[in-house]
Amino acid sequence: MMNFAHNFSANTGYLWKELSFLDRLAIAKKYGFESLEFHDEPHYENLTELQLILSKHELPVNGMNVRMGETFGCASLSQYNEKYVNDINDAVEIATALNIPAIHVMSGITNADDANETFISSLNYALENSTQIILIEPVCNEQLPGYFLKTIEQAAGILKTINHPRLKILFDCYHVYKESENLMDAFAKHVSNIGHIQISAAENRAEPHPGILNYSKILPQMEALGYKGAFGCEYRPQAATEDGLAWRDNFRRDTR
Repeated sequence: MMNFAHNFSANTGYLWKELSFLDRLAIAKKYGFESLEFHDEPHYENLTELQLILSKHELPVNGMNVRMGETFGCASLSQYNEKYVNDINDAVEIATALNIPAIHVMSGITNADDANETFISSLNYALENSTQIILIEPVCNEQLPGYFLKTIEQAAGILKTINHPRLKILFDCYHVYKESENLMDAFAKHVSNIGHIQISAAENRAEPHPGILNYSKILPQMEALGYKGAFGCEYRPQAATEDGLAWRDNFRRDTR
């Protein structure tokens, strides 16, 4: 069994995309991942079958997205309020059945004047109708032009307005790096509000090999500042996923 210094979470939205969703779960286990995180795939799967497969492989799931759709969520789009309510209700039902502790509520692509007000209302609905952690993720303009929630400062402002202990920030290092001058300064400033972390290289959002972002140094610093969760591997493999997993060798425990 592989033994790493950190809990690395296989992101099924990015890794082994050539396989079916259910097959990605088995291969993540085969290659030594300790946990999983989903995009919105469970919304389109048989829940009972998914429960059985997760139980078989003994893989906990750290989080999942609401339905993404063409707008990458719709929590800040007032014209889709009814759809959002259905999406969050379905996500809560799935997360409860699969013991998933966090749900990522996506703001969606919009520049509407009422987007911030709508997003806050949507998040309040999610918090009132769930027991899970509700995550919001700043997404950089380079990767998703027009996405409403762009910066960690914007996310922190929303958390301050809502002031709820289960509302947290999903800190994707790539997105925050692209929108912030200093990744670790941003992390240290907001660490108490961070519910999950995702990693990838600053170069092309590929495997997190040492580069502009040296995770061999960054991850211990994050843990020293108080982060105790998994590190989500949400990167774009440059070739076959398994061929690029050598980056994890930098994090092997000495088991002698």
